[in-house]
Amino acid sequence: MFFRSFIQTLPVLMGYLPLGIAFGILFANTSFAWYYGILCAMLIFTGAGQFLLVSLLAAHAGFFQIVIASFLLNIRHLFYSLSIMDDIRHFGIGKYYVLFGLTDETFAVLKSNQATLKLNSKDLEKNYLYITFLDHIYWIAGCGIGIFLGEYFAFNPKGIEFVLTALFSVLTLVLLQNSTCKKPFFIAILLGIFGLVVFPKEDFLIFSLLSGIAILLIFKPLIAKKA
Repeated sequence: MFFRSFIQTLPVLMGYLPLGIAFGILFANTSFAWYYGILCAMLIFTGAGQFLLVSLLAAHAGFFQIVIASFLLNIRHLFYSLSIMDDIRHFGIGKYYVLFGLTDETFAVLKSNQATLKLNSKDLEKNYLYITFLDHIYWIAGCGIGIFLGEYFAFNPKGIEFVLTALFSVLTLVLLQNSTCKKPFFIAILLGIFGLVVFPKEDFLIFSLLSGIAILLIFKPLIAKKA
């Protein structure tokens, strides 16, 4: 089961290493000690959230600003957790670790594999734990390598953050292929196009998230209804 989980997480490995390296290099250019970057990878474990944290720290943002911005950016994880509650309800104490490590990429891998693999309850729990643990290790390793490079070598990370976009795109297509309800995907595309035209550039992410949540809540019966 561990080897199968490793194979399933290879796309995440290919994305988390360079993305974690990019974060580590950026963090190394702050005034904080290197081990705080490792603690961020271990305890925060959210790619976009950690990049946001670095930019806010560089701008000398206050604690309240960091909390609000991080909450709005990561509010989508609440819905990820709700969508897998039935799957992990009968897990042991490890289910709390799964909820903690439920990143966008981990969620995509879990849901896409669930659609293709028929596992019993015990094997499903192992699969969820292994996938979450491996993705966590990939991220910590990437951040550690990046901090080392940033501390001891001159390295220009410009453009490498696009790895996050590329990784999201691949995992989204895989999830779409294995999903029986594709309406949320097309709603997201239309909302994204609309947002690029209407929403302010600096607030695009927040407005898009809030609009998407509102649409899904208001029109949930129509979205869930099968054609």
